[in-house]
Amino acid sequence: MEKQQAQEKIENLSKLLTTYNYEYHVLDKPSVPDAEYDEKLQELLRLEEKFPTLITSDSPTQRVGGEPLGSFQKVQHNVSMLSLGNAFNEGDLRDFARRAGDGTDNPISYICELKIDGLAVSLTYQNGKFVRGATRGDGEVGEDITSNLRTIRSIPLSIEETGTIEIRGEAFMPHKSFLALNEARHANEEEPFANPRNAAAGSLRQLDPRIAAKRNLDIFLYGVGEWEDSQLTSHSERLVTLQELGFKTNPEWKKCSTIEEVIEYVDYWTAQRPHLHYEIDGIVVKVDDLDQQEELGFTAKSPRWAIAYKFPAEEAVTKLIDIELSVGRTGVITPTAILEPVQVAGTTVKRASLHNEDLIRERDIRIGDTVVIKKAGDIIPEVVRVVEDKRHDTVVEYHMPEICPACESELVRLEEEVALRCLNPNCPAQLKEGLIHFVSRNAMNIDGLGEKVIIQLFQEELIHTMADLYRLKREDLLQLERMGEKSVTNLLTAIEASKENSLEKLLFGLGIRFIGAKAAKTIAVEFETLENLQNATYEELIAVDEIGEKMADAIVQYFSEQKVIDLLNELRELNLNLEYKGPKQERNGIFAGKTVVITGRMDNYTRGEAKAFIETMGGSVTGSVSKNTDILIAGEDAGSKYDKAKKLEVTIWDEKQLQEAMES
Repeated sequence: MEKQQAQEKIENLSKLLTTYNYEYHVLDKPSVPDAEYDEKLQELLRLEEKFPTLITSDSPTQRVGGEPLGSFQKVQHNVSMLSLGNAFNEGDLRDFARRAGDGTDNPISYICELKIDGLAVSLTYQNGKFVRGATRGDGEVGEDITSNLRTIRSIPLSIEETGTIEIRGEAFMPHKSFLALNEARHANEEEPFANPRNAAAGSLRQLDPRIAAKRNLDIFLYGVGEWEDSQLTSHSERLVTLQELGFKTNPEWKKCSTIEEVIEYVDYWTAQRPHLHYEIDGIVVKVDDLDQQEELGFTAKSPRWAIAYKFPAEEAVTKLIDIELSVGRTGVITPTAILEPVQVAGTTVKRASLHNEDLIRERDIRIGDTVVIKKAGDIIPEVVRVVEDKRHDTVVEYHMPEICPACESELVRLEEEVALRCLNPNCPAQLKEGLIHFVSRNAMNIDGLGEKVIIQLFQEELIHTMADLYRLKREDLLQLERMGEKSVTNLLTAIEASKENSLEKLLFGLGIRFIGAKAAKTIAVEFETLENLQNATYEELIAVDEIGEKMADAIVQYFSEQKVIDLLNELRELNLNLEYKGPKQERNGIFAGKTVVITGRMDNYTRGEAKAFIETMGGSVTGSVSKNTDILIAGEDAGSKYDKAKKLEVTIWDEKQLQEAMES
């Protein structure tokens, strides 16, 4: 067969198999038997093997999984993948509706969707081709799992859409796949997965995509991160359009005109939840109109136009065997209940939070009691109450100690706090927890340095401080259990790479009290270097937006301590970057305080370049035109956003005006 004939045959087989795949995995309406699909697939494989230059990235054969990867690459999300705020009852839903109503002038319609219990992912398509798939990660940076996502047959490898489009969804493992997987693991004497969510997440984080290909995962797509020149005006239109493009959307979504209809939907699916063939852990409620979403905006962590209703937590009864204490990185002493193992929400629970001494007293919890536990938000087990009619004379009343269980220093209760604290800065438990925080994803983000490895290094006395991490030697690491040449090389490479992190990562990792990831970023942008921050006065700190009195006090106190000064000097000597590397905002820049929308095609700049410049000049870039938009930058074929901007009398720039601003 000649190459031209082979190409025509390959193209025809690919189109046919793509149609069969869509019918089977998206529509759930197969038009041919499995045997016929397999026969066509084998024919395509044979042709591609004979003519390898004709293999395309969207060929159906590319779903089987390629060679194992050495590691996952990091992916920066162009649009943050924020988490949602939670609602736990009808009152929370009504509060959400009231807040949304207060934030916009027009009546609100809502879209209700089932909240799939899986792994959030993003899919990027360029000129119709699936080019990248990534995990949510910390919302700003995820991991590239394209090879694994290609194995999910309900994900189209090509779509009829030009430009760049990024779709968000939830990858999950259906009940049928989960049961089959655990049966196979039992047969191989392997530990079974606790629940479908863990199984799905574990499958998508396999370095060998051939393993993911065998797990029979599925996906529902529910949102958009980026969509160049989209003319859609509502979330419901997006869902319909996604389905028309070949994406698998969940069919159970519903548009509701009132919060009462939303609550009816929630009640219905709370009862019907067990009858689904996949796991859900709640209902997502979104404002439908995209302009209204734009008006409502975001908090630091979540959109104001959406909320996740979480189903009531499942409860279980068990026996409290003992109470253990742990020391956190800030010295807080936390009591934890040790329980007889019990199944709750699909997992075996052996430990549960008791929060603090006051809670133990308030609920009269004693060692030996029969207790009711639940998972708060289906995640964290906690002791809810004691079953008093099952209490025996043998139960023991619990008293918190007066000395630290880790270093035997005296414990204190600071003013206006319920927690007991150890104030010893050299407490080994605090040092260990501080190191675990330092290497975590939102901090220095050092791959391969998980909690177990940190504990191992600490126990072997290879590390005591953050600076010690950067002095680790290959020969010492090779002596540790489960540390081979490759693992050690990867770990040392990751540690060395973390030296280049921008200042905000280090600030968050240092664990300064009251300073979270967002505050660390704000501080880094404002002061630019660690030296500037160390020299900052209380008055200079309090003058920064979003920095309150407690935060300013904590920063001044932290940098005044000699052990902190010594640590930072060590980090300097070890060549860690101590400067902010992100875009620096000009307070008096041309876009200062302005909300800008970019639309249409530009000849000289990518959208990303324009966005970066606007943000550097103090502006913020959003996706749709609303009454809050200050400037629309319109390239060629600007479309409906241009028309809407004219109607709302928004200032409109062309590419030439943007270019003049960038070159001035």
